[in-house]
Amino acid sequence: MAYKCDVCGMSIGTMTCGECGKELVHDTITTDEGESVHVSKCPDGHGMVKSPLCCGQDMASKS
Repeated sequence: MAYKCDVCGMSIGTMTCGECGKELVHDTITTDEGESVHVSKCPDGHGMVKSPLCCGQDMASKS
């Protein structure tokens, strides 16, 4: 999975888990305040990170 900015077109290639080496998968979580947040997470449950930002907005996942 890669990410691409819908504003400027900048893209980021695949990201992998540092523990198992598997490619991170795109997902959306809901915070306790009810806000939807895009994340990239390990398919084996080793953790997650906020999806990348560009031009002040979340970059869109491009499978």
